[in-house]
Amino acid sequence: MAVLGIILSLVLLMYMAYRGFSVIFFAPVFALLAAVFSGMALMPTYTEVFLPNMANYLKVYFPFFLLGAVFGKVMEECGAAESIAKAIVNKLGPKQAILAVVLSAAILTYGGVSLFVVAFAVYPFGASLFREADIPKRLLPGTIALGAFTFTMTAIPGTPQIQNAIPMKFFNTDLYAAPVFGTLAALMIFGGGMYWLEYRKRQAQAKGEGYGQHTLQEPEQVEGKNLPNPYLALLPLLSVLVVTLILQKFVFPAWDIAGWVSQPPYNIAKAGVVGTMNNWALIIALVVGITIAVLINPKTMKGNLAKAINAGAIGSLLAVMNTASEVGYGNVIKTLPGFKTIANFLLGIGQSGSPLPSEAATVTVLAGITGSASGGMSIALDTFGKQYLEWATRVNINPELLHRVASVASGGMDTMPHNGAVITLLGIVGLTHKDSYKDIFVTSLVIPVVTVFTLIFLQSIIGFN
Repeated sequence: MAVLGIILSLVLLMYMAYRGFSVIFFAPVFALLAAVFSGMALMPTYTEVFLPNMANYLKVYFPFFLLGAVFGKVMEECGAAESIAKAIVNKLGPKQAILAVVLSAAILTYGGVSLFVVAFAVYPFGASLFREADIPKRLLPGTIALGAFTFTMTAIPGTPQIQNAIPMKFFNTDLYAAPVFGTLAALMIFGGGMYWLEYRKRQAQAKGEGYGQHTLQEPEQVEGKNLPNPYLALLPLLSVLVVTLILQKFVFPAWDIAGWVSQPPYNIAKAGVVGTMNNWALIIALVVGITIAVLINPKTMKGNLAKAINAGAIGSLLAVMNTASEVGYGNVIKTLPGFKTIANFLLGIGQSGSPLPSEAATVTVLAGITGSASGGMSIALDTFGKQYLEWATRVNINPELLHRVASVASGGMDTMPHNGAVITLLGIVGLTHKDSYKDIFVTSLVIPVVTVFTLIFLQSIIGFN
């Protein structure tokens, strides 16, 4: 009955999310349903398990959601995001429409812009380019997803996206962990995704299918907007990456931070100081990026700064509460007796050798269950992170590999149909799951999952970090 309750609650949560109902409301409802099937009391489960775990996630990761959302809105309001996307699209031209859209989304995402903002920024130019090249619009969501939801979100070392920040806390690593593994993963995902999308384009063209007749959410190009120079627009993105690198690699390690933060009133455990410092680095870098984004186009930002900050702050609340609710849900599930069967199976994967296959499977499965890369990874590492670290130490696996495998794996099954980013992207472009989910599924789910397990196999043979 316990396992049945877990399965039933998961199915219902995914169904309600797919139907557009808020997981902030339904995550605790279905967590308690699963608890009932396990014979647990309702109110103690809600107040002593669900809420504390939700609150702990907010405590650790809210600054990233808040500053990331504000940074994205400032990049949008100052015209930097649009300027970068437009420059790439114009440079490559219609013949390379798919590549242009992927690179536009990738650069913005790697620079720290919110995935949702990237979709809004890239879509108008992507639609125009696809129309000019007579490529079916139904391929556009999968193209944007490849650029924004995959290799620049999880794989390329240094990306400031939350999916690359979460493992730092558990493995005392930084954003640049396992650069070889991450770079190879990025190349494989990018190459595989481009091959698929170009193949789909050729299929459509062979059948004589063009852009199609669309009326919903078709963008209107507005000429004469005051956009900054695209090279200048890159400065905020570069500043986030450079400042994070300098602070994490050179500044903080030279200071005796553990000596004072481990004392009252902070009382940070010395074992967690490195992860805390890495979090500080990203927070500071995002503040620097926001400041530079405001300064590169002051005329446009005048009068719009409050709008950008307020919109980003409000948007971050919905995003972080959605994810935190899913984390609360997952932590209720992991306390149930039926979850032990699942946990034992996941931990048993590759038990005699490396922890990497088990970690990858656990993270991507839980990301799929919650419909959230960051939520699923947080639950997986909260539950098994210490065991994976001990396991890695025992078999002489670099903790940086644990970081990178968790990050890349989180960007696999997270994009199931009930994923919030998928639903938002389809709404932005005015298409449905039936129209475009197949390509989203291949580019942002199948290829990343195949990539992470392929590289784990190769790493076990060659031994790279």
